[in-house]
Amino acid sequence: MTFLSLFLTFVILQRIFELYIAKKNAVYIESLGGFEVGQKHYPFIVMLHITFLLSVYIESSDLTFLPTWWPIPFTIFVLAQGMRFWTMASLGRFWNTRIYILPNSKPIHKGPYQFIRHPNYLIVMVEIITIPLIFGAYYSAILFPILNTLLLTIRIKVEEKALSACTSYKEEMETIPRFFPQKNNQ
Repeated sequence: MTFLSLFLTFVILQRIFELYIAKKNAVYIESLGGFEVGQKHYPFIVMLHITFLLSVYIESSDLTFLPTWWPIPFTIFVLAQGMRFWTMASLGRFWNTRIYILPNSKPIHKGPYQFIRHPNYLIVMVEIITIPLIFGAYYSAILFPILNTLLLTIRIKVEEKALSACTSYKEEMETIPRFFPQKNNQ
């Protein structure tokens, strides 16, 4: 099995495990009175991730060598996995691949959420850039970040609107940047 096949198998197994956790967490959130929003765009997100991995595989499968600088995007990818686990641990049973709202709940301010509002989306953005760069899949490295940004634009609006309507999200999170921490000038 090639490094490409091993790597993509790892990513696919990771996604399957995340879907398992998300399903369990959804049942828990719904048992507390939570509900899902954004169901219409979710299939497009799933389709994007599947076609992304297929595209990287197809574009890279006949390469005989990796780019000489592949360790750079690989290291960034590994660091993003650490951030993914930190994000998931910070949200605990409220982490999900879908958008679930628990009315009258308070936003979580621990872990990466004390610095940015959407660390999980930032991690996905990093992955969608670094995975193709590791394998020299340059077309995928250009196309899929653009498509992902378009979908995230829709998703974040839906998520923040629902959170603001049903929780104290707007009041508590408005000073926290979406993706990139800012230096505190106090």
